[in-house]
Amino acid sequence: MKLNPRALALTSGIFCGGLVLLGTWWIVIFQTGGDTMKKLQNFYFGYSVSYLGGLIGLFWGFIQGLILGYLFAALYNLFARENSKPV
Repeated sequence: MKLNPRALALTSGIFCGGLVLLGTWWIVIFQTGGDTMKKLQNFYFGYSVSYLGGLIGLFWGFIQGLILGYLFAALYNLFARENSKPV
């Protein structure tokens, strides 16, 4: 079975970006610690734990998920056996 790299890239991008957005807004709304999310400032340019920072994190999370999803599917297709028998 082959994976569709574009489909997996888009799905991963939406999922990763959405997680960053929801996680950031959760911290802002409920005033929880957010120490883990603050570490994203080291990786995502312009990110902060705020409503605007959540939107910026959505963008960077989408880009990150897009790239990683595409690479995963491409490498899977490269190394997967087409006629392998199930175990």
